[in-house]
Amino acid sequence: MATSTTKTGQPLDRAQLEPVLRRRMFYTPSFEIYGGERGLYDYGPPGCALQANVVDLWRKHFVLEEDMLEVDCTMLTPEAVLKTSGHVDKFADWMCKDPKSGEIFRADHLVEQVLEARLKADKDARGQTIVVDEAKEARKKKKIKDTKIEKLDDAVVQEYEETLAKIDNYGGDELGELIKKFDIKGPTTGAELDPPRAFNLMFQTQIGPSAEKPNGYLRPETAQGQFLNFQKLLEFNQQSMPFASASIGKSFRNEISPRSGLLRVREFLMAEIEHFVDPEGGKKHPRFEDVKDVKLTLLNRKTQLAGSTKPDVLTIGEAVSTGIVDNETLGYFMVRIQDFLLKLGIDHSKLRFRQHMANEMAHYAADCWDAELFTTYGWIECVGCADRSAYDLTVHANKTGAPLVVRETRAEPLVIEEYQIDLERKKLGPKFRKDAKSVEAAVDALSQELREKLSLELEKTGKIEVQTPGVGSGTTELDKDLIKIEKRKRTEHVREYTPNVIEPSFGIGRILYSLMEHVYWTREGDGARAVLSFPPSVAPTKVLLVPLSSHQDFKPFIKKLTTRLRRIGVSNKVDDSSASIGKRYARNDELGTPFGITIDFQTVKDGSLTLRERDSTKQVRASEDDIIAAVKALVDGEETWEDISKRLPLFEGQDLD
Repeated sequence: MATSTTKTGQPLDRAQLEPVLRRRMFYTPSFEIYGGERGLYDYGPPGCALQANVVDLWRKHFVLEEDMLEVDCTMLTPEAVLKTSGHVDKFADWMCKDPKSGEIFRADHLVEQVLEARLKADKDARGQTIVVDEAKEARKKKKIKDTKIEKLDDAVVQEYEETLAKIDNYGGDELGELIKKFDIKGPTTGAELDPPRAFNLMFQTQIGPSAEKPNGYLRPETAQGQFLNFQKLLEFNQQSMPFASASIGKSFRNEISPRSGLLRVREFLMAEIEHFVDPEGGKKHPRFEDVKDVKLTLLNRKTQLAGSTKPDVLTIGEAVSTGIVDNETLGYFMVRIQDFLLKLGIDHSKLRFRQHMANEMAHYAADCWDAELFTTYGWIECVGCADRSAYDLTVHANKTGAPLVVRETRAEPLVIEEYQIDLERKKLGPKFRKDAKSVEAAVDALSQELREKLSLELEKTGKIEVQTPGVGSGTTELDKDLIKIEKRKRTEHVREYTPNVIEPSFGIGRILYSLMEHVYWTREGDGARAVLSFPPSVAPTKVLLVPLSSHQDFKPFIKKLTTRLRRIGVSNKVDDSSASIGKRYARNDELGTPFGITIDFQTVKDGSLTLRERDSTKQVRASEDDIIAAVKALVDGEETWEDISKRLPLFEGQDLD
């Protein structure tokens, strides 16, 4: 089993990190004084600032650089919209219940957790007996009756590992079989679990006072509003294709068992992109050449089905050319997703792209890859990149009659030879009465292959039979007085098509938590001190202003520096408490503040300042103007600390730590 480590190679202890995040109020359980509510969290000041900075970077990286059209759509969604999209019928996870305790579990997660626990216990049994004993004691204290911690046969270990590799490909019946096969019981009672059943994850609500029953939902994603506005966005974009829309906002999912902090919550921030592309020509992307040599870590579907989780490292050019990744546009966005995550400070060695299994694929997707980040909870899906084909626009157009299509003038007229059908509608109505429209729709839907076959039959026998579901016996006889089928030529001057959609979808909360794990480490010395090494671009506060003491001579400098930094858009805070400078910096290392400016008596004499860098604790000293310019360049990403320390004098006159 893999273990998450810090940037210094230390094992990452979540039990140390989470108290820091709670104490410094990055996030906190909602309604805590009322006992709290699982799956709901509030962000405190540093959490809000971190989230805002991540979203700001997302906008610059995608909306600005890719020239996207941003929209902000309502969270309340009428039932008809989500019925049409398929969410009402298909947006569900598999849950199972412990009949003895009433506890509810997400079936795939329960299987995964139990098998992983058994594999860990087996590993301990093969190595250190004392760990097995500790595991037994822990289970006794928690009264957990699943005591399968003895050494496992090699064949069983292999079976567990193969099952875990394919866990996302199992449906409800298969999960039920696994629960029986591996003798998985209620974790706290040891009772037989009820068979898994589907649970729709959407929150139902009532829109308007006159509604007699729930008639809407809180949206489970931001995508549908973008699809419904497609025609207006196309017009805004002057009918130019391809183009992308983007949306950032809250979504809601009624998670079965939210037990992993910010990773599985019921209300969360999403950032989604819908890139509309012409399906002809293989979904090429004009900038794919710029990224084709970028390497990605890819865990494809075939590897998972073989029971392995060993990924391949390939250039995206190789992945697309060999068909591992379906098309250039999908591959292009996978590279852009990786670039974004690395800019945030995500550890490259803890990032992979995993292809969805067949059963796991969303109902609309033609292909899908998840950007997964490794944490103490294992590999966590943080970004989905799906090819939704033309599903959404097609179903909404069919339901409403809205023209969610692209019309473009052909460079050369296209002559099409096809079988066309003429119906005698004046005779059709009286003959079939209320079923006339259904018959007509069935005829219009006939493929060219069927039309050719039926034209020969009509010529030979004078009548044909057409499949008409819901009408009579399911077939309807039409004679030559009612229908004519002929092969004709027509000329098309305008091409009409429904775009396909490539959708990168970002779970901001999951990214935030994974980032906090990836940048966390402890500094050795006077007790292990926590440090969060956020890059300057996303750090909640960029600069800490530290006067040497509360001396009155320092106050004008503090006031001036605060004003100057704010004017150039650099967030800062002052710590003029009585604690030592080292302790003041240590407190802000926990908050991830990348830089510190010290004001001392030398500042009063000549106006010079010291600038401290969080990770190395190194300092430089220069004039106020030079220090302000250095901070601005560091925060904007124009220079690194290495650049600054080469051009400004190093300072070793004070030991701040």
